[in-house]
Amino acid sequence: MNLHESQSGCHASHASFLFLHGDTTPGNKPARRPHPGPPPPLRSVLHHLALPSFQSLPEAPPRPRLPSSQDVRGALLRRLAVERDGAMERTWPRLPEGMEALSRQVSALREALEQSEENTQGMVAALGSFDSRVSAIEASIRPAQVRTQAITMAHENIDRTIESAEAILAQFDIVRRAEAVILRGPHENLKNFLEAVDLLKGVVNFFSLDKNFKNCEGVLNQVNNLLTKSALKIEEEFRQLMGTYSKPIEPNLLFDCLLKHLMLSKGNSEAVGEQPSKSFEAAIHPTLIPSGILPLLHDIACQLVQDGNQKSCYRIYRDARRSALELSLRNLGIETLSKDDVERMQRVALQVNIGTWTQCMQITVKVLLAGERKICDQIFDGIAFNKDQCFAELAGGSVTTLLSFADTVARSKRSHENLFLMLEMYGVMHELQSEVEVIFQGKFCSEMKEAALNLTKSLAQVAQEILVDFEEAVVKDSSKINMQNGTVHPFTIEVIKYVKSLLDYQSTLQILFQQSETGSEAESQLAIVIMKIMQDLQNNLNGKSKQYKDSALSHIFLMNNLHYMVTSVRRSQAKDILGGDWIQRHRKIVQQNANQYKRVAWARILQTLTIQATGGTGSSAPSDVSSSGVSRSMIKERFKSFNAQFEELHAIQSQWTIPDQELQDNLRLAVAEVLLPAYRSFINRFGNLVQREKNPHKHFKHSPEALEQLLGQFFQGQQVGEQKQ
Repeated sequence: MNLHESQSGCHASHASFLFLHGDTTPGNKPARRPHPGPPPPLRSVLHHLALPSFQSLPEAPPRPRLPSSQDVRGALLRRLAVERDGAMERTWPRLPEGMEALSRQVSALREALEQSEENTQGMVAALGSFDSRVSAIEASIRPAQVRTQAITMAHENIDRTIESAEAILAQFDIVRRAEAVILRGPHENLKNFLEAVDLLKGVVNFFSLDKNFKNCEGVLNQVNNLLTKSALKIEEEFRQLMGTYSKPIEPNLLFDCLLKHLMLSKGNSEAVGEQPSKSFEAAIHPTLIPSGILPLLHDIACQLVQDGNQKSCYRIYRDARRSALELSLRNLGIETLSKDDVERMQRVALQVNIGTWTQCMQITVKVLLAGERKICDQIFDGIAFNKDQCFAELAGGSVTTLLSFADTVARSKRSHENLFLMLEMYGVMHELQSEVEVIFQGKFCSEMKEAALNLTKSLAQVAQEILVDFEEAVVKDSSKINMQNGTVHPFTIEVIKYVKSLLDYQSTLQILFQQSETGSEAESQLAIVIMKIMQDLQNNLNGKSKQYKDSALSHIFLMNNLHYMVTSVRRSQAKDILGGDWIQRHRKIVQQNANQYKRVAWARILQTLTIQATGGTGSSAPSDVSSSGVSRSMIKERFKSFNAQFEELHAIQSQWTIPDQELQDNLRLAVAEVLLPAYRSFINRFGNLVQREKNPHKHFKHSPEALEQLLGQFFQGQQVGEQKQ
């Protein structure tokens, strides 16, 4: 059945019903209008509906209303009563003075009453005759009244039929206009398309709600087919728009947005720039979907949900945005790694991967997920749509990939170096905790939020356990490496480097300790940990120093290592943790070891330069050898012993190393201040005894100046070949 046939059927059926039965709706009696005759489009309808007997009747003119018999009877009775009263007034004179006058009056009154009775009876008879004539008249005009009422009702029904037909024609016109818009699709003009859909729905309601319309199935089928096509077209438009505008964000743009976020969080407003609010918002949040497209997507989503296509809308949006998010992360370098992959990875590669992860985690939460949540709320604002579940599903895969990488690193084989990787990841997760709470709202995101919080706790626990393991390693280190030159032990360098690295994460460690401590206690807890590590290192070095057979070298070893500890603390953040008292106390220990070195290494050679005078009270040799009792052979033996000891000390201690130049110079100066004055004094007192020898240089090998130059070669870590040269 085509649109014209459907139109004719609906016209005929509804018009016949109204004309034959009238409008049966209670209280629905529209004002009658002059009957102008049927318009051309409705001639066939009215010809089909018009009754032949009605067609031949002329329109009756209005007639005046006739009085009923009751009205006439009442009027006559009222007239008789008036006449009787008048007669009585006329026949009732004033009372005479005598009986004769009274008798005449009574007689007159009797006559008047009799006459009045006769008049009354006559009038009653006349009224009865008039009543019967009125009834006959009424009976004769009743058929005309019935016909007139039927004609009036027919005219009213025709008017209502015309009105209904005009309304039907208007609906068909709406269908024709809407059909053209629907077939063009929503791409050209979405607003007109949605308006056409609403008009078609109104047509369906028009024909469905009124039960008087019959034979309209064809029209409804055509309209429903158009609505089905419109639903498919609007769904396809939503899919195309989501596919077109759901593209991955370039890594450079994401890193730039993250940099501005970090600058903003640190209060560096100058670096970000004094920008208007909208421009600033665009600077820290990339455009995931152009702002001009968001209203279109909102209108289409609203229409899809109204049409009952919520699942299609849900699926299209989720798949498009999930793909864009995953591609953005893949472009940043995020990949899924197993526990074996992490453990086989070289340390440098692992550091690079974790560095990438920390940046990607911040970009994902601060930039991408925050933006996804925002556009999801905008597109589905005011729509009966489970946007929380949709957001959870589109973000779930990316979030799981990021969290699983960190969890894999936390569960991998532990090492002391991994502590800083754990602290790096823990610091990022703790920083993002408040944003995670906001973004992952609702029951559908609770699993992701719980996974993020559990990862934060896991990283904190692993970091604390590694720190405890390191403390125990410092105590138990039994490295067999013996520093033959007495220089700073590699273990000392490693531990100090570790402590300095810990202090680079001072704020993160304080946050970590706050899990079980208050703020002030967390700060003191960090100081306790650092002090314990330093004390354990010092105890370990004391143990290592006992491995040296040469006690002088043992003191050089302790002096070097403790000086390295003090200098490192003084030049780092550790001075604020350990305090000035710790530095001063350990400086004294360094000086004590230097003094012990001088005593142990140089006491014996200084003894050769000391000769007790016979009967003398001092240690200086007398100017007169004869008077002192010191023989020439004794002086020669002393020179020989001094030369041998000094050459031995020079040969050994020039191989020793004091890496700190200042400490090296100070120690050589301290030795020279003791040795050179004693040597000069010995030469001045006893040099003349050997100078008279044939070969005085055999005994007097080194001048004080040469001796000072040789002292300058001490502690430089020279090899044997370098010494001979």
